[in-house]
Formats: sequence, structure tokens, C-alpha cells
Amino acid sequence: MSDWGPIFVAVILFVLLSPGLLFQVPGHHRCIEFGSFQTSAAAVVVHALLYFALICVFLLAVRLHLYIG
Repeated sequence: MSDWGPIFVAVILFVLLSPGLLFQVPGHHRCIEFGSFQTSAAAVVVHALLYFALICVFLLAVRLHLYIG
């Protein structure tokens, strides 16, 4: 049986933390912008750090596992 938990967590976090899709930190005109569909280099770095921190929490601390089949 394969462990699909890390794959689902990584895909969901990647989609949710794409800069400019749902929110962007830092924004162009404000600290946080919602649904701007624009991005900057600073926003990419911040979202990459958030992604890394959250994936470490879910995979190492919580040990989320999902077995299919």
C-alpha cells in the first residue's frame, strides 16, 4: 500500500499558497492583498518559506498518512 498523504498535502499546499491566487504577502500596495493575481519576487520568497514550514509541520510533526487501496 502506498502512502498518499504527503502527495495530497504537497499539492493542496502548493495550490493554496501560490502567490497572488488567494492572497499575497507582501502585496504591491498593502501588506496583504487578496485575489490580486499578481506576484513579486518578495512574495515568491515569503510563500516558499510558508510552504516549507507548513509541509514540515504536516509531514514531520503531525505525521499525516493516507493509504488508498
